[in-house]
Amino acid sequence: MVVHVLRIGHRLVRDDRATTHVCLVARAFGVEKIYIFNGEPKVKETISKVNQRWGGNFEVNIIDNWKRILSEWKKREGIIVHLTMYGLNLNEVMDEIHKSSGDVLVIIGSKKVPVELYKESDFNIAIGNQPHSEVAALAVFLDRLFKGEEFKREFNHAKYKVVSSKKGKHLEKLI
Repeated sequence: MVVHVLRIGHRLVRDDRATTHVCLVARAFGVEKIYIFNGEPKVKETISKVNQRWGGNFEVNIIDNWKRILSEWKKREGIIVHLTMYGLNLNEVMDEIHKSSGDVLVIIGSKKVPVELYKESDFNIAIGNQPHSEVAALAVFLDRLFKGEEFKREFNHAKYKVVSSKKGKHLEKLI
């Protein structure tokens, strides 16, 4: 299963840090690519540096047409999941998502998203029905989607690797 993320509503300068965190979570949790609608190019540069140091092939694409991404995804016969506090409870739909075949496009917003996204999505999912961070929603959803297996991933071409330890910070230099 291939998973991509579409970030809608990036507010220039104001959301740079949150969008960077969305990218870091997506990358660490097994997503292959993120599309950022009207995003800031420096976010892409930051994540490129993370890939160089920590490995992996995670892609950041700054886009100016999110409708094209939805259209292309529908042609792939994948499913579209919109994370929103107004959707169905996560626990009620995860079995159905796991049974669906195909790739997954996860949509997250940072401000009010167009109503069209609710209509075009196969699933509108709530990670709790309270205001919350899109970063947290993405992490919870991806963990449920991958059933915890995302933490076993190895990142190719990494220069460093974290060595698990009860206390302290330990890195292993790989290259």
